[in-house]
Amino acid sequence: TGRVYAVVGEATYGERGEAVMSGEGEWGLTVVGRRYPPCIERTGAGRTGILSGGFVNSGGMLMSTGGWIFLGLIIAVVVFAISIYNRLVALRNRYKNSFSQIDVQLKRRYDLIPNLVEAAKGYLAHERQTLEAVVAARGAALGASQRAAAAPGDAAAMQGLAQAEGVLGGALGRLLAVVESYPDLKANQNILQVQEELTSTENKVSFARQAYNDAVMEYNTQRESFPDNFFANMFAFKEAGLLQATESPEERKVPKVSFK
Repeated sequence: TGRVYAVVGEATYGERGEAVMSGEGEWGLTVVGRRYPPCIERTGAGRTGILSGGFVNSGGMLMSTGGWIFLGLIIAVVVFAISIYNRLVALRNRYKNSFSQIDVQLKRRYDLIPNLVEAAKGYLAHERQTLEAVVAARGAALGASQRAAAAPGDAAAMQGLAQAEGVLGGALGRLLAVVESYPDLKANQNILQVQEELTSTENKVSFARQAYNDAVMEYNTQRESFPDNFFANMFAFKEAGLLQATESPEERKVPKVSFK
């Protein structure tokens, strides 16, 4: 069977030491190495000697030096693969955590927008289309955010979120431009408070987006590097998508509104 045993106690062996007995019955174990190693006290064929210790092999030979080297290489490769896998997992979790910070700020933003619309609609009854555009854009952005949160790093989800946020930003920009033309509305305390909170939230979204994109870049660079790319493909570590700036070209053209 090729198994290795440690034998301690009395042993009986033949003239050439090819048969060893201990206890009841003959085991048929052959001493490996020197035919009569120092641990065996030979007293002659059929006689009883002392086997104080040692290793014997049944039905085969001990693993050769080359075999041990090959086994060591296999173990080294396995350990190396595990370290690469764990590193990719850590980088993937890092960008997912970064996106969760974006998600928190976006939800805060979505909660503030209805307050802005509610405060403005009493003054802008004839600007119903503008208000409805903001409400519709908010709903679309909220849905895109939920899809992105379910699959952080997914390129299609990130692109959808960026587009939806761009539309929402443009609708908000148009609303604020209209508000600017109404002195009474500009002085409304509710509008002032919501505008300040929106500005603060937008800044937090920008910082969180930058942190997410940095984490994604680090992850993508690692998964594309050799030999990580081999294991990344093997274990389905997909490329993560960046979250582009959520400002639309139209929003960039609209001057920022200040109520101060």
